[in-house]
Amino acid sequence: IAVPARPPDVNGRRFLADIAAMTRRNVLRIWRTPNIVLITLMAPMVFVGLFDIVFGGSITTGDLDYIDFLIPGVLVQTAVFDGTNTAIALTQDLQRGSLDRFRSLPVRRSAVLIGRTTADLLRLGVTSLVVLAAGFLLGFRPGEGPVALIGAMLLAIALGHTFHWAYTWLGLLLKDPVAVESAGYMPILPLVFVASTFAPVDNMPGWLQPIAEHQPVTVTVDAVRALIHGGELASPLIQSALWIVGLLALWSTLATRSFDRLS
Repeated sequence: IAVPARPPDVNGRRFLADIAAMTRRNVLRIWRTPNIVLITLMAPMVFVGLFDIVFGGSITTGDLDYIDFLIPGVLVQTAVFDGTNTAIALTQDLQRGSLDRFRSLPVRRSAVLIGRTTADLLRLGVTSLVVLAAGFLLGFRPGEGPVALIGAMLLAIALGHTFHWAYTWLGLLLKDPVAVESAGYMPILPLVFVASTFAPVDNMPGWLQPIAEHQPVTVTVDAVRALIHGGELASPLIQSALWIVGLLALWSTLATRSFDRLS
């Protein structure tokens, strides 16, 4: 006897319900871990204050005060670094056997990873708000209004989300929290510092400038800065969008395949 297939809308609703359940589980786990909440709130304030104090009087940033130049960079830097938290949490689940239990349930496997990265996306949104609050306390003033500021924050978060997926793949590859914590910063430190994050690219050696100008962190920082303060927007925004779409497609595919191959 042939079993009728589920209507597509039912399957779609079940998939969304699976994602919602996994997201809720991970959000509650974050909320019930006070040290993670504390680090989420304190680390951006430390970054903003430290960089403003150390570099504020020694870097020329044209017509912008250094704090106004800095905040777009810290928004993107915080978003990119956030992926390491994803990898650590995922490998902890892996070692505790949680992922094996999820894979044995009637839940779509991709929903497990989407729920993980969605929870981290929500946490990153809170962290980004803390960055802006710290900036305002130190004199940061956006020049293009609140709507542009929200758009800039969302763009930084979108780039950060690609790194959530990159570090999901890395966590599934290394399978150890200590290993991903140690190795996780190596690939992103050059991206963050060889960029317009904390200083103009023009200050870098000539041979390094072409590399710095077109990598994903620089074009996203430039687009965020243009959204917040005005200036040339079209080129960095288009380049940033292309990087985000391409990286998201690449890392989510690799992460999903790695999850499917777990033994």
